[in-house]
Amino acid sequence: MQFDRSQLLLYAITDRGCIGQRDFFAAIEQALRGGVTILQLREKNADDAALTETAKRIKTICAAYNVPLIVNDNYRAALAAGADGVHVGIGDASVAEIRRAAGDGFIIGATAKTVEQARRAEAEGADYLGVGAVFPSPTKTDAIRITAEQFREIRASVSIPAVAIGGISMENLHELAPLHADGFAVVSAVFAAEDITERCKMLKQTAAETASAE
Repeated sequence: MQFDRSQLLLYAITDRGCIGQRDFFAAIEQALRGGVTILQLREKNADDAALTETAKRIKTICAAYNVPLIVNDNYRAALAAGADGVHVGIGDASVAEIRRAAGDGFIIGATAKTVEQARRAEAEGADYLGVGAVFPSPTKTDAIRITAEQFREIRASVSIPAVAIGGISMENLHELAPLHADGFAVVSAVFAAEDITERCKMLKQTAAETASAE
């Protein structure tokens, strides 16, 4: 799938804890129906085989909506499943290693909390950055906070797009206009919602307004 920065606008990250007893795959399709532009499968406790099988099934759902599927951390499972890409944290496999293994056309996202990390990720072949936490995160309570000034500095240091992440909700998304982010990553704001599809429609509209604000 051809990657374009517009696909980063509403970046949903799965969380089984937020979905609860509801059907996992149905919840994902509801999010896609609501307008999610890119989806990340985050399954921290799944082994390679289980992650690959889950990603294969979700890839089929995402393909029906022409939405890229990104797998968190495990690029080997992402490649085995035919996913569109992977997102890696600072302590995971390097972008350079993944690019060598995956070649061109495989989307690689990288977490960056400093200008140095951002520049290294870009130099090694990353397609986009995840920068945060811009708010306290309910799903990653140990996440280091990033100020608006730090976000803008990181974004300005590279030519690849930057996605804001961390504690973003329907209530605070509009506060991120000063970041000039290319997209916004959401977890509980989507998957803890009672009506996932309607919530995503609202989030996408607000994300578009926030990203385009001067």
